[in-house]
Amino acid sequence: MTTWLKCLGLGAVLSALALPAEAQMATTTASDITVRSGPGEDYPEIGLATRGSPAMMDGCLEGSSWCRIEVNGMRGWVFAEYLTIRENGTPVVVQEYRSRYEVPTVTYETTAGVAPPAPVPGPGDVLLGPVGSVEMVEPPDTVIRYIEQHPAEPIRVRNEVVVGATLPPDVVIREVPDYDYDYVVVNDRPVLVDPGTRRIVHIYD
Repeated sequence: MTTWLKCLGLGAVLSALALPAEAQMATTTASDITVRSGPGEDYPEIGLATRGSPAMMDGCLEGSSWCRIEVNGMRGWVFAEYLTIRENGTPVVVQEYRSRYEVPTVTYETTAGVAPPAPVPGPGDVLLGPVGSVEMVEPPDTVIRYIEQHPAEPIRVRNEVVVGATLPPDVVIREVPDYDYDYVVVNDRPVLVDPGTRRIVHIYD
């Protein structure tokens, strides 16, 4: 095959994969999130997008929280709860404003031979509960100093550790003296927890 025919074929493939610019939406990651190859936690991880990374979103699956984005050179799927867009200069969560902003709908097709099996929890594995809307907390420096002086045994989880996730009732959280929030170490990262709801309100980098 001649060189120009090879280039023509490659161009056709790229054109078929590309989406029109107007179909995409500018968005930002609200926390450190895992980008996956498909719309589900059982799909392989492509990489990690850090909090505050700018991204372009193709759209979200209808009836699902999974959205397809391009971020930091990666193209894959993340939860709409972890993406924000700006409304009058204020960041708002994509999942909560999908209808108002008319977020585009995308599809994902696979076959039984391609779809990965459902994940199986490992021994001693802890699974975080559903993500809910919470107000993120910016703690004073005295809190992390106390946590560092009173280290806790970390718990291990398989899925995303994000602000708003709920800790299971059997996870022991520790009190921070003279402070409204408790703490626990998840996957070697200290997090602050609302003791009333057991939702994560802050994650230390």
